[in-house]
Amino acid sequence: MTQQELATCCGVSRAAVAQWENGSTKPSLKHLQQAADSLGVWVSWITGEGEYSGLEDEAVPFRPRGFNVPVIDYISAGSWGEITDAYPPGRGMDSLVSEQPTGPSAFALEVRGNSMETEFKEGDKIIVDPDTPPQPGDLVVAKLDDQEEATFKKYRPRGTDDDSQPVIDLVPLNEDWPTLHIDKDHPGSIIGTVIEHRRYCRA
Repeated sequence: MTQQELATCCGVSRAAVAQWENGSTKPSLKHLQQAADSLGVWVSWITGEGEYSGLEDEAVPFRPRGFNVPVIDYISAGSWGEITDAYPPGRGMDSLVSEQPTGPSAFALEVRGNSMETEFKEGDKIIVDPDTPPQPGDLVVAKLDDQEEATFKKYRPRGTDDDSQPVIDLVPLNEDWPTLHIDKDHPGSIIGTVIEHRRYCRA
């Protein structure tokens, strides 16, 4: 099993697995168990506290857990609906494994800035599903037509205008930031609904 395959099973980056292997960082108990399950061994063997004892006699095939999604940037997210050949894992980007079912176009983003604090901090990751329709109060990734990058905000529909076009507020959780709008004067679209939030503890 390669570092990338093990990383996919554990829902971390390949660099994190490399750091485990060279001893610069230690995996959490959760990641230890995921690694052991994926490799077909006991946790005690990985930690060096026991002898090798495979759970099966033959080699354990690679069986990804969950639903694999690529981690993309905010510019790519802005045109995600136009991309017909989605970036596969291992081609210049990291991936995450979602713990719940996702549509085929799901992707992940790393949170930037502080507009969504304190619930979301810079460096957190969110998993976004374009196939999940947003409900009032949901968190979404959206794009205004005059902006190159997508934005991550709270979804607040305000009905329709005189031309029956939707009016939507994109609300930051941090009150120091302004609310954005999607309407006839500020055209834009909802790219997807946030279905999962990841925060990693750092030593």
